[in-house]
Amino acid sequence: MLQNPLISVRPALRLATVAVAAACAFPAGAANPVTWDAIQNDHQTPTDVLSYGMGLKAQRHSPLTQINTETVGAMVPAWSFSFGGEKQRGQEAQALVHDGVIYVTASYSRFFAIDARSGKRLWEYEYRLPDNIRPCCDVVNRGPAIYGDKVFFGTLDAAIVALNKDSGEVVWKKKFGDHKIGYTMTGAPFIVKDQKSGKVLLVHGSSGDEFGVVGWLFARDPDTGEEVWARPMVEGHMGRLNGKDSTITGDAKAPSWPDDPKSPTGKVEAWSHGGGAPWQTASFDIENNMVVIGAGNPAPWNTWKRTKEGDDPRNWDSLFTSGQAYVDASTGELKGFFQHTPNDAWDFSGNNSVVLFEYKDPKSGKLVKASAHADRNGFFFVTDREKLAKGAGYPNKPTSLIGAWPFVDGITWASGFDLKTGKPVEKDNRPQQPKKGADKGESIFVSPPFLGGTNWMPMSFNPDTGLFYIPANHWAMDYWTEHLTYKAGSAYLGQGFRIKKLFDDHVGTFRAIDPKTGKIVWEHKEEFPLWAGTLTTSGNLVFTGTSDGYVKAFDAKNGKELWKFQTGSGVVSVPITWEMDGEQYVGIQSGYGGAVPLWGGDMAELTRQVTQGGSFWAFKLPKQLAAR
Repeated sequence: MLQNPLISVRPALRLATVAVAAACAFPAGAANPVTWDAIQNDHQTPTDVLSYGMGLKAQRHSPLTQINTETVGAMVPAWSFSFGGEKQRGQEAQALVHDGVIYVTASYSRFFAIDARSGKRLWEYEYRLPDNIRPCCDVVNRGPAIYGDKVFFGTLDAAIVALNKDSGEVVWKKKFGDHKIGYTMTGAPFIVKDQKSGKVLLVHGSSGDEFGVVGWLFARDPDTGEEVWARPMVEGHMGRLNGKDSTITGDAKAPSWPDDPKSPTGKVEAWSHGGGAPWQTASFDIENNMVVIGAGNPAPWNTWKRTKEGDDPRNWDSLFTSGQAYVDASTGELKGFFQHTPNDAWDFSGNNSVVLFEYKDPKSGKLVKASAHADRNGFFFVTDREKLAKGAGYPNKPTSLIGAWPFVDGITWASGFDLKTGKPVEKDNRPQQPKKGADKGESIFVSPPFLGGTNWMPMSFNPDTGLFYIPANHWAMDYWTEHLTYKAGSAYLGQGFRIKKLFDDHVGTFRAIDPKTGKIVWEHKEEFPLWAGTLTTSGNLVFTGTSDGYVKAFDAKNGKELWKFQTGSGVVSVPITWEMDGEQYVGIQSGYGGAVPLWGGDMAELTRQVTQGGSFWAFKLPKQLAAR
């Protein structure tokens, strides 16, 4: 069922892009290098935005207060910048800001440097894409990384590129996978520092689960692009360190994947094409020297291909997929793991952002160092990252789970989680195998669907309110099993589906949740699906975008909508804020696309109302208000 969306994308992909870099006049100080100290303090220095997540913990919170609940109603556009051409589609990136320059990626593996004061283009880089790439879910790019005198971003043909941040000239380029069989890259890379060696590392993952590739997490030297370590996310596969084999992920016998004596590898076909791609962006636990990242869905989607014949799928886990991974920054070895959906049958994946935060235990009063994750499976997880640093869940060790609460309504696959084992309490909602002679299995009703209670769009955490803000959706799917055989470069699913509405009055549901109790504190409904990330500020505000074109600001405490602006196309990107010349700015991309409009179903009538576009918008207060 994946082929139709791919066919709709490919005609545009045949227009090969051309790499160009147009050097122009730069703002004063543009040549200043970005240091590790600046990145480490990104969350406290609002004049720059230097990392995806606006800080190593990925909390997406700013201490700025000039734009607040009292003043936001007067916010107006400062300027907008068009990405131009016919290459519009989905604009899902989070921009970076350094020394008065905005660095932002766009669809079709493009990169722009923009003067933050005027909106004028400083340089543009268009990566030349081959016409046989395999993007599963639109030709998006979610943003760059920055360090030293370079900016870095991934491409749809499974490469990562370093550009000079002041000129846009290519410094180095490294391929990490074969795009013809499905490897690609859509997530933003991330800068960390190995606390043992003192080396700064560029960390990024791969994409391609839907085509049956094995997912990898990489660490590179940012100066040269050379690989330092690489970690596969499917149990039983070998990692690398300094160009040599290092350690196997999990158990060498991969007991969470069934044996197949007929296979040359001794494993079922699925093990060789097992998914687990960490295609979103990491966060970094600096105290424990851990890269923290979500691992994607196992491949194929068909759970019976990852289950011993005649056995119950719930007896198999398909490690280390659909969970949150804790990786040693020095060696690339997996230190801890928590699986959100064992032997995932619904493409719930596990890639959504893993946010690091602290809170006081209401019973003991002790400080808990935790991780939070809102999963596509509909549950909001809080895990103990100190236990994960000591090996929790890796594998067959005590769980790190503190709490798991539903953040959307109507979940059909599980009733909750057992806090002692960390395992879901499943309902009878797995798709069944086709009966003998049948082309497909009987259809079942599943909510959330594979698009998730939430998806890639990152949530945010406000330490002032103690709440997380989740862009969520209420929808469902009809879901059935299909026969399949692996073929390189073809979709590797074994499941059919049709997306359905769950409620008549809304799809999107923007929710604030208390991580100590799981209580939903407030909710804001949207007619269209929500597919944009969020941002919180100490001005008691939370920002996001909507698929029908609005940028919106809400009161972080009660969810009251305080301001909105129509951008002309759907907003499916991630907002940022920064301070410049004594004024606070809010920036966001506009341009509809991503996975939702590709899948049709009950969403088709909604999504075809949205016009295409491709632009970056900057907002601020009128000068007389900003000066107060």
